[in-house]
Amino acid sequence: MQMSRLYAPTLKEDPREAELASHKLLLRAGMMRRGAVGLYSYLPLAWRSINKIEDIIRDEMEAIDAQEMQVPILTDGDLWHQSGRWNDYGPELMRLSDRYDHEYALGPTHEETFTDLVRNELRSYKQLPVTLYQMQDKFRDERRPRFGLMRSREFIMKDGYSFSATQESLQECYDQEKQAYAKICERVGLRALPVVADSGQIGGDTSVEFMAIADAGEAALVYCDDCGFAADTEAATAAINLVDGEAGDLEKVETPGASTIEALARFLNVPEAGTRKALALVDGDGKPVVCFVPGDHELNDVKAEHAFGAYHMMTEDELKEFGLVKGFIGPIGLPEGVRACYDVSLRESQWWAIGANEPGYHYVHAKPGRDFQIADGDWVDIITAKEGDVCPKCGAPLKAARGIEVSQVFQLGTKYSAAMGATFMDEDGVEKPLIMGCYGIGISRTLQAIVEQHHDEHGIIWPVSVAPYEVEVIPLDVHDDLVWPVADKVASQLVDLGIDVLVDDRKERPGVKFNDADLMGMPYQVVCGKKAVKNGNVELKNRATGERTEVAIDKVAALLAQKVKAQRA
Repeated sequence: MQMSRLYAPTLKEDPREAELASHKLLLRAGMMRRGAVGLYSYLPLAWRSINKIEDIIRDEMEAIDAQEMQVPILTDGDLWHQSGRWNDYGPELMRLSDRYDHEYALGPTHEETFTDLVRNELRSYKQLPVTLYQMQDKFRDERRPRFGLMRSREFIMKDGYSFSATQESLQECYDQEKQAYAKICERVGLRALPVVADSGQIGGDTSVEFMAIADAGEAALVYCDDCGFAADTEAATAAINLVDGEAGDLEKVETPGASTIEALARFLNVPEAGTRKALALVDGDGKPVVCFVPGDHELNDVKAEHAFGAYHMMTEDELKEFGLVKGFIGPIGLPEGVRACYDVSLRESQWWAIGANEPGYHYVHAKPGRDFQIADGDWVDIITAKEGDVCPKCGAPLKAARGIEVSQVFQLGTKYSAAMGATFMDEDGVEKPLIMGCYGIGISRTLQAIVEQHHDEHGIIWPVSVAPYEVEVIPLDVHDDLVWPVADKVASQLVDLGIDVLVDDRKERPGVKFNDADLMGMPYQVVCGKKAVKNGNVELKNRATGERTEVAIDKVAALLAQKVKAQRA
């Protein structure tokens, strides 16, 4: 491809709409353009990379006998009513009606459609397991689309669904997909961790996300370098470095002004972890609840929603209504009708510093089982794990990072099949619901995640496996009778060797060509300058390392072909 014919309008300045480095670079390098809020067009360079990502996905899906197909983007609203998600999914589901007032949705995901597809076809255990997938545009009416392809309204996604007769078969399908997803991340050049995740609106009991490590990531995670454990902080059960109080008789102490954990810890001369924080909320049924957590940890909204439904933190008026004293709430003497819950990380804690339910007073040396009672049903998992907590697998300190979710695998079980009547006959002649798994990859998000991990101050640094072109040939003077024929010859030799080549044949100054080459980020640059060509050489630049070497004209194509093919996925 000659650059003079390439549709890749570059920008010199960072667009105002972009915040993340990857978003800025994809726009500046002429790879995409915004059509409206949360809607993007993929220009030729980006589309070539997306095709390469999709080809890698196909390779790995073929290896585990997953079959590609396609269903309509527009999904029948009746199916969403059958599964119960029409109302549960929320305003992010883009609902619409046709001329006959029949309800439809633009699918953000297609569990209902695939379940409907197979429910009259997969009728016997002998036909199972089956895994089907597609790569398709999806739609989600994001409240605040932002960060380019990271949180857009329209996005490209691979979504797959397995149908099994037994839990053991589902586990096998799930494990195969998880292993394939790890390979896909590796092949596209992403450093990604498989983390234990919350299943969200899709449902299911078992889920793992693949998080591309990036400071700009929206998701927080904790991980262990020693054993490989990793979890989204929304799903990780925190094993804390427990700091207990001193043993002794229950003692009520005056703590004037100590209405915050910071002030209480300072007053008692203990670390914040040695105190117990009380968080007052109203659960989804409108009932008052007080949650007790380690003083140095925070309530996790996702976990709390699982435990208490559509809850909200108490207002000042609600605190007064339920007889609670802000900043001095404790489990001893809670007002009647107020439920107490305790985070599971405190199970082994024996001596607590807690509020006395009286302004300006706390209890110290409070002992569960002696001074207040905790029933088995009062324990809940509601805090956010953080750096320094204990790895639940090996006991080493956890590290914290941020990540970009690029893919996720779920064990759905019978959530959709039971609701929609998708059953099969097992070998004993009993009709049972299909056991399902769900497997998604954000393809467009993966594209931007790659750029977020692979760039420098000059531009993108594409991994060979997903680069729009693998080599860019840069003749510094296209009018020169010595330089241009060499550039043309090298490019032709590379093409003949099966290399994707971009030739900068524009009549531009060398500085412009160099800047654009670094901005667009093709893995290798072959610079053809008059001085080097006269000596029988060209300059070879590795975009990732910046290393420059002079190579003989008649050897550069073979050398590059060897390098590129070794790095292809």
